[in-house]
Order: sequence, then C-alpha cells, then structure tokens
Amino acid sequence: MDFVEKAKIRMEHWITHNDHHQEEYGMFVEQLDEAGKKESAEHMRKMVEFTVKSTDCLREALKALET
Repeated sequence: MDFVEKAKIRMEHWITHNDHHQEEYGMFVEQLDEAGKKESAEHMRKMVEFTVKSTDCLREALKALET
C-alpha cells in the first residue's frame, strides 16, 4: 500500500473519530446547560464549532487526495 492510500485511511479514521467526539461534546453541552453551568457550556459550544471546522478541513484534504 502506498503513502497516499495510507493517508486516505488515516484521514477517514480521523473524520469518523472527530464525528464521534462532536456528538459526545454536544451531549455534554446539554448536560452542562442542565446543570446550570452556562459559561462552561458556551466554551464547549465553541469547541464543537472548532471540531466541525477541523473535520471539514480533513474532508477537504481527503477530497484533494482523491483528485
């Protein structure tokens, strides 16, 4: 297997991994809100946004590898 094929596999893994974390973070935000920890929840919301952006970058990098 060449480097590009390995890179695709790694990026696909990271995308899946990030998607899973994003889902977990979202649930945690809800729990923080319910616990009245609004400031912490807001920081976690920002982290979710960054995770989405990071995953978008991975998807674009993967797409660029496939062209």
